Amino acid sequence: MKTIVVCSGGLDSVTLAYKVAAEHNLHSLISFDYGQRHKKELDFAARTARDLGVKHHIVDLTPVGALLTGSSLTSDDIDVPDGHYAEETMRITVVPNRNAIMLAVAFGAAASAGADAVAAAVHGGDHFIYPDCRPDFIKSFQAMQDHALEGVRDVTLYTPFVNVSKADIALEAGRLGVPVDLTWSCYKGGETHCGRCGTCVERREALELAGIKDPTVYVDREYWKQARADHRARQLAAHETASASNNAAE
Repeated sequence: MKTIVVCSGGLDSVTLAYKVAAEHNLHSLISFDYGQRHKKELDFAARTARDLGVKHHIVDLTPVGALLTGSSLTSDDIDVPDGHYAEETMRITVVPNRNAIMLAVAFGAAASAGADAVAAAVHGGDHFIYPDCRPDFIKSFQAMQDHALEGVRDVTLYTPFVNVSKADIALEAGRLGVPVDLTWSCYKGGETHCGRCGTCVERREALELAGIKDPTVYVDREYWKQARADHRARQLAAHETASASNNAAE
């Protein structure tokens, strides 16, 4: 299966690139500059392409990104929130229609290149916050592309992580020998990973749960523990409140 991997340079997409290279036919990597504040992730995607010996294409979507305001990833006046990645506060990191736009471009590139598949690293941990990472979206996008490319090229959307956790991806990274420290996750885009934003917390937690060594440098390496504890406390409080309300109603 000749496959183009949509690669941001993060742990998930780099692991996917290694997986495709090991198990299929990795054609190339495609990345997108949409004006994200953590644009340095693209350097890590480029490094991955060099390490795997394939071409790397960076598509300039900055004019499009300028229209997708209201997200902390594309608007400099909105701070990237700290905390657990499954908190409601993380919704401010949603970039409207981002995956749909990127995948549409990738499918066009795949059809033109004679590729059989486009691979994307959406995973189960994304479902709560990001609607364009959910199984229903993947199924619907495939159906749309089947119509869009009818008679041109059959291209499959390959999403092997869509129903698994970030920790499962970390395990896969360990199995495939992915250089974890040569991936970039932090949404703040500083000199080093902040360790406090949702993606840093998710990354630290996943690697810890998977038992994978993480040589990445973080400004606050241990914050993820407090973020997880606070999230669990809020979940418990919400559950207790809901139970009390149900009991009162009875």
